[in-house]
Amino acid sequence: MLESVLGAINLGTIVLDHARRVVVWNHWMSQYSGLPADSVVGQDFFALFPELNGKRIDSAVRQALRDNFPSVLSQTLHKAPFALFANDGARAAGERMQQAVAVTPLDVPGLARHCLIQITDVSVAVTRERLLRDQALELRSQTFSDGLTGIANRRHFDVAMEKEMRRAKRSGTPLSLLMIDIDSFKPYNDHYGHQQGDDTLIKVAHALAAMLQRPADLIARYGGEEFAVILPEMTPDHSQVLAEKMRERIAALGIPHAKAELTGYVTVSIGLATHALEHPSDIAVLLGEADRALYMAKGAGRNRVVRFSAV
Repeated sequence: MLESVLGAINLGTIVLDHARRVVVWNHWMSQYSGLPADSVVGQDFFALFPELNGKRIDSAVRQALRDNFPSVLSQTLHKAPFALFANDGARAAGERMQQAVAVTPLDVPGLARHCLIQITDVSVAVTRERLLRDQALELRSQTFSDGLTGIANRRHFDVAMEKEMRRAKRSGTPLSLLMIDIDSFKPYNDHYGHQQGDDTLIKVAHALAAMLQRPADLIARYGGEEFAVILPEMTPDHSQVLAEKMRERIAALGIPHAKAELTGYVTVSIGLATHALEHPSDIAVLLGEADRALYMAKGAGRNRVVRFSAV
């Protein structure tokens, strides 16, 4: 009866005696380890599996036999301690079954303490968890990305701006902000249609994003045809140089714009403001200053960079 029960249990069952010899090795273990019970029973467990010596399973068995202390191995830290394989293909590829392992002391009347090792196949659960994690990352990516251009969206910008402003104030480093607007974009849309307008937004976004080389720099779609660029640890002078290069890069695309009175092609206007020790501000103030500089660039004829000045 006991043999039938052990054979029907859908998890690995091993019992070790006080000398760590195998006294029970059920059918599940034989199936997935490839080792029949008669080749294992009676053998010193850690002589049979020397790769487990000194590992967490070793200490768990010692604690169970010596201290009557049960253990559950962390599945995160010990994903596959036993050489168990779901099938011959997995064995050939060396892809071990994902395992959850519990070690329990057993007090047997008239005998020295034994311990029970139970092994559960959690491969399906691990795969499901990995899939859910990947889906969550994908959803997070979509949540923080603009659906049209693929760059950061307004929500991503807000989170990044708050983080960088805290860092700038803590470290005493400058934080520059560019507000960029495509010139005369409504007339462009009216003339060429929204499909071409969207294509132009994508081209401009990608061209601007390609100008950013540092990991912490961020460009986001701030509004319809407006973009915002966060430049941590960048001085006003260096930010203005980059802004000029961005302006020139968009002009160099040569995208026709029949309604652009002065140029005949798509251009951008850029407003620049900087938080620094000598000119401290908060997020709302910095945004307001960059927006006013952008308004001044528009009013001065468009296709230019204006740096905010408090004087």
